[in-house]
Amino acid sequence: MRVDFYHTGNRDLELFSLDEVVLEPLPWPGNMLQPIDSTYRGKYAFAVVDPDSGAVAWSRSFSSIYGEWETTGEAREINRTFHESLRFPAQSRAFDIVISKRGEKNAFEEVWRARIDPSDYLVHQETAAHADHVVVIEKNGDPARKVDLLILGDGYTAADKEEFVAKAKEMTEILFATSPFKERRSDFNVWALAPPAAQSGVSRPSTGIYRDSPLGATYDAFRSERYVLTTENKAFRRIASSVPYDFVEILTKSETYGGGGIYGLYGTVAADSDWARYVFVHEFGHHFAGLADEYYTSSVAYEAPEEIEEPYEPNVTALKDPAKLKWRRLVGPQTPLPTPWPKEEFEEHALAYQAIRTKMREENRPESEMNELFRTNQDFVKNLFSATDYRNVIGAFEGANYQAKGFFRSAQNCIMFTRVEDFCAVCSAAIEQVIDEYTKAAD
Repeated sequence: MRVDFYHTGNRDLELFSLDEVVLEPLPWPGNMLQPIDSTYRGKYAFAVVDPDSGAVAWSRSFSSIYGEWETTGEAREINRTFHESLRFPAQSRAFDIVISKRGEKNAFEEVWRARIDPSDYLVHQETAAHADHVVVIEKNGDPARKVDLLILGDGYTAADKEEFVAKAKEMTEILFATSPFKERRSDFNVWALAPPAAQSGVSRPSTGIYRDSPLGATYDAFRSERYVLTTENKAFRRIASSVPYDFVEILTKSETYGGGGIYGLYGTVAADSDWARYVFVHEFGHHFAGLADEYYTSSVAYEAPEEIEEPYEPNVTALKDPAKLKWRRLVGPQTPLPTPWPKEEFEEHALAYQAIRTKMREENRPESEMNELFRTNQDFVKNLFSATDYRNVIGAFEGANYQAKGFFRSAQNCIMFTRVEDFCAVCSAAIEQVIDEYTKAAD
């Protein structure tokens, strides 16, 4: 069952309104042995609640495009509306859908409640309209006891189908070459689907490129040139419902470096970029495990928080109390907190590099030149980090979560920080928790 709704507001006002209740065409693919969320990684959470007893039948946390947008400068100036969805096992009797949001000290507070009657004749019974385009990449068992990953393609014409399938298989192999996914491969099913586009490619408005692609994926989300999202949630959900899915990665037929990832919604990657291997896994870390970005020298659309609080993401901290560090069990007795690293030298290089990158994008320089800049930058980082004293330990390294000061990451380097190929131990543990939630019985 799916509840579609509109999420409207600005920096000071937030409203929810029901759009439609949908019965999707396939059996529920989620793990019924863990109906209550055990990780709570998102900015929001929802619950399916019995209106009489208050018992919770299902709950999950999530993040959203609206939740990101409200932290941008634009949210101070205008109202905007985003379409969103909640998916859960179909219910046989009336229930309340309850959405909560993190408030003071990141505690969840109820922000919307709606009564849903599943017997209402207005509940839309959706069809698996795109079933003929579904390709099985890898199936290891019953969707209800596996993590079901759907790889969607956007901007692929009918003539591009084999190219898309080959790319989906390539990205699958890349994911499962990366620990801890490598060790847990048998816990996943992987599906692929790319509804035929009328025209090859996706939109990139800042360069005058516009496409009416099936999923509506586009660069320049929040006016960030590399951020790729789709706000056409209704189209996305109707396409995806032809497949049993828990998580989604969208491959765009585009070469320019870009991607995005939102916890519980989807991840995106420019499939033809030289950096697609890295971006696919990095963005999946956001979408799958709610991992925070650990970088802080790149430009972003979000405004800095007015007050630094302990973040809810599992891989960053405000280090208010080192003795209570959330990953303290992984820190060796001789590792200082905060943990030293060549921060000033890194920042001096990174800020100069970002200035060059910005200028090159403004001049719309060839992607080959951008790729060379990226490689040169990564070589610098690799050499800088290779001889440091704490390069292979877990600690608290200042600079994370888009901020140079006040937030700390768990390792000197990680795929959530720079363009390397490995998750640190803290991120890996967070990923394994989610895999367990979708494949095992509750403890």
